[in-house]
Amino acid sequence: MAPDLQAAAGKVVSVNPATGEILGEFACGSADEVRAALARARRAQPAWFELGCRRRTALLRNFQRLLAQRKTDVARLITRETGKPWVEALTTELAVVLDAARFYIENACRLLRDEPLAHGNVAMKQKVGRILREPCGVVAIVSPWNYPFSIPATQALAALVAGNAVILKPSEFTSLVALELKDLLDRAGIPGDVFQAMPGDRATGAALVSSEIDKLIFTGSVSTGKAIAQAAATRLLPVILELGGKDPMLVLEDADIEVASSGAVWGAFVNAGQACLSVERCYVQHNVCDRFVEACVRKAGKLRVGNGMDPETDVGPMIHERQLHIVEQHVEDARERGARLMTGGSRLAGLGANFYAPTVLADVNHAMRIMREETFGPVLPIMSFGDEEEGLALANDSEYGLSASIWTGDRARGERLARRIAAGSVLINDAVCSFGISEAPHGGIKASGIGRTHGRFGLQEMVRLKYVAAERLPRMKKMWWYGYNQSFARWMEAFLDVQFARSTKRRVEAALQSLEYFLRAGSRRL
Repeated sequence: MAPDLQAAAGKVVSVNPATGEILGEFACGSADEVRAALARARRAQPAWFELGCRRRTALLRNFQRLLAQRKTDVARLITRETGKPWVEALTTELAVVLDAARFYIENACRLLRDEPLAHGNVAMKQKVGRILREPCGVVAIVSPWNYPFSIPATQALAALVAGNAVILKPSEFTSLVALELKDLLDRAGIPGDVFQAMPGDRATGAALVSSEIDKLIFTGSVSTGKAIAQAAATRLLPVILELGGKDPMLVLEDADIEVASSGAVWGAFVNAGQACLSVERCYVQHNVCDRFVEACVRKAGKLRVGNGMDPETDVGPMIHERQLHIVEQHVEDARERGARLMTGGSRLAGLGANFYAPTVLADVNHAMRIMREETFGPVLPIMSFGDEEEGLALANDSEYGLSASIWTGDRARGERLARRIAAGSVLINDAVCSFGISEAPHGGIKASGIGRTHGRFGLQEMVRLKYVAAERLPRMKKMWWYGYNQSFARWMEAFLDVQFARSTKRRVEAALQSLEYFLRAGSRRL
């Protein structure tokens, strides 16, 4: 299906990328419909928050049970709309969401409860302070097509359990999956206006971003993320931006080459390489590079490409031809600049319009687009390096900083190097799976975005902090109130010495002076 048919005449069209079958058509949400949805969410949110954390988590438990019961049907729907293998829909979408629900069910109330705050300042000891965590209000989620269930669902669960209302604008390619998420939440007992899904195109997303929402979570391209950040800045709208990555894989000479090569092949080709956490750059220490390349080529050649509904399929189609064309451009640029094509490198037209062979490139370098720009396709480019310092420099030589992996037989060595990698997460002897660890924060640095989702840090993004303090002695005037004079200035100097003078003798002298002033001058306050 040609990309322009995905949003024709005010509609978005859901298409199976493996077969070209039209799965559904949906009217694009208009600016008026976005405003109406926001108004409904605004009215519904206070009652949702007042429901209390325990009752909200009980509804999340209902959702978890329903999803577990319907896992097969939901996974098959994801596969039909995205093309990814059915088993990947189960592992990288369903399993992730079920575990995220588990995390919030077990931890949300503890993480969201009021927190007593001790005061170290002696002058403030008469106050009782606490930190309150209150919902942002209405949270908008603008979500991508590559993980159309796990990305918005994990974000929405965090926002909902914190007491927010949510409006989801899914990718125009994956409206059916978003509506399935809406149906599951409805059946679980989440009020209909508390979670709303609004299919649409770029105009729908723009209307949502420019509306009076209270927070925005956007996952997508750097260019769109920058435009959103600029628009949000005009009214200081808080945003979380997850803008992709060019994730490096660093293979050291002491790594298990058999394991590392399997990790590289899976990390590069899972979801046909259409993952922000996928292995997009692979650096291998020189003395093991040839062995590593040979192993990757051998294993890539065994992958079965086809319709994701076939349980024997390893790699499915790409989402649309436009994305496939980007992959072709990157591979051709690399070949023209001297890269060796070891396997793949071509369309598989006999399978359909959107299939591309798993591709391994050797002898790549940073002059090539495939090592600088996000490819988002089934390509594994491999470059050799000399010592650790060169490998680290290459890994950090990118505008992106989402994730990275280090492969070594020495865990301590891996952990030491991980501290020097410029990325939001670093895995040692694994790749990609950090997104599936519910306790781990997800997000990056540099052009990979700002903010975090998942875990306790993602949950904290869904609330506003409020500090509240009450007086233990409400009838006592404060010594620092008006009534300024020379003796007050001397008392203030003495009071500071009580707390911060280096000499114990001076602290004792200052304490006596402060007490004298307190007894004599306290009644002079206005």
